[in-house]
Amino acid sequence: MTTPTLDRKKDAPVVRTGDRLFRGSTLTAGILILVTLAAVAIFLVAESIPAFTEDPAKIKGSPSSFWAYVGPLVFGTIWVAFIALLIAVPLSIGVALFITHYAPRRLAQTLGYVVDLLAAVPSVVYGLWGISVLAPAVQPIYSWLTDNFGWLPFFAAPVSGTGRTVLTVGIVLAVMVLPIITALSREIFLQTPKLHEEAALALGATRWEMIRIAVLPFGRPGIVSASMLGLGRALGETMAVAMILSPGAFITWALTQSQNTNTIAANIALNFPESHGLDVSVLIATGLILFVITFGVNFIARAIVDRRKAFSGAN
Repeated sequence: MTTPTLDRKKDAPVVRTGDRLFRGSTLTAGILILVTLAAVAIFLVAESIPAFTEDPAKIKGSPSSFWAYVGPLVFGTIWVAFIALLIAVPLSIGVALFITHYAPRRLAQTLGYVVDLLAAVPSVVYGLWGISVLAPAVQPIYSWLTDNFGWLPFFAAPVSGTGRTVLTVGIVLAVMVLPIITALSREIFLQTPKLHEEAALALGATRWEMIRIAVLPFGRPGIVSASMLGLGRALGETMAVAMILSPGAFITWALTQSQNTNTIAANIALNFPESHGLDVSVLIATGLILFVITFGVNFIARAIVDRRKAFSGAN
């Protein structure tokens, strides 16, 4: 008795040409991203070596070391981005919740379009708005804060007479990152399982209680990801900061003074056109520091999101 032989050609899965092309294109795109990132990192490290090895007295301003030069810029970059997130994240979450759970359908669609359009406004326009409209409007408020809360280091005298301060930059950056965080949070909130929401309401929860126990826990990883994406935009913003703040390199917590700390990106934009030789290497080295900060922030954000996803899956 003979056993039938299997036809391997008939049993093998059929691989279409379109599938091969798609798989190859996605693999190529993934490899290209890694190669580009590695090339940028190698370029920054190679061009930054003179800034770490040359005499720091040759650097503009004659600092005691390269780290003394870049330290205030790192502080200013993180400080301004923190202020922007402190303002933008609560507002973004509130707007996203209003669009998804409170606003009528037509109003929600209109607000969604407006939020998406805000993301398309160039940073130069935001900078002009900050100089021409926002700074003069908030200057009396800064004076009041200094007069009444000047004992706090954040509102220490002397107050700026123009309103072009770190706090103004933080407000402008908050407006710039708000549409990014809002749009992503809105999409996350819309993906909340309807059964979870209906179960909470059926148990007698109010709408806010339903949001607190069903929507926000589900959307927490997405909120973290959206906030970190907005933080990346705030860390790398150049034109708006350079247009509003006066050039400087100070470590100060004051939010309403004229002598402000500056950011790495704005410092590069302001000084690069007239730099040469070692000064170019120094600016590229500060760009390397910003690259490391941004990479670290995204790495931490990804770890937080993955940890929360694993925790949610375990529960």
